[in-house]
Amino acid sequence: MIILQPVLEILATDGFDLWPVADPGGYDLLPLSGALSPDQVGTAVMRLADCNDAEPGRRERAQGPVDPLGHFLHGLLTSGTLWAPGGLRATDTATGVVLSPGCCNGLDERHDWREVIDGEGWADFGHSPSPLAERIGDVVRLTVDTEQPNSPTIEVPLADLPSLLADAERDLAAFLRLATTWSAVHIPDFAAPVCAALGRALAMPAPVVAPNQ
Repeated sequence: MIILQPVLEILATDGFDLWPVADPGGYDLLPLSGALSPDQVGTAVMRLADCNDAEPGRRERAQGPVDPLGHFLHGLLTSGTLWAPGGLRATDTATGVVLSPGCCNGLDERHDWREVIDGEGWADFGHSPSPLAERIGDVVRLTVDTEQPNSPTIEVPLADLPSLLADAERDLAAFLRLATTWSAVHIPDFAAPVCAALGRALAMPAPVVAPNQ
């Protein structure tokens, strides 16, 4: 069985205390879905805010409000371009082979998978590792790391890929609904703009947050 999941690159939370989080202890890929715990949602929101905080080309935190919460969320709420490090992770449950997005890939780039179905017939997803999906006849071959000789591969029937991609979109939509509920509880004063920003970062329509939800 092949599973395709949207995953977000997360890092150690390093004592973050603006809201509860689940510290992964280091680099990890968090599958986004409606099944996350509140603390995992908090980790995802923290990561999305943090990685969109620095001004382009600078390491300093973007200027903004002086209160800690408003200051931390400032970049997420004001940046013209947002991104979510990660992508789609494919797992072959029969063989245990896993294809994960590489460095510098974003969840917004998941739409490149459509190129495999009805475009040029291939797409790559970052580097270190350097995963590749390519259409070969009626099969899509997923190479875990093209930089490595004899890299493990996963083969997916071409006819199955659209439904797998649709499943991943449903998982992302479910995560955004969950994040909407989470935001109303943990950051009520910022819930609506944060949820709108999350939708932009994930290249998805964000659920509408009712005032004072």
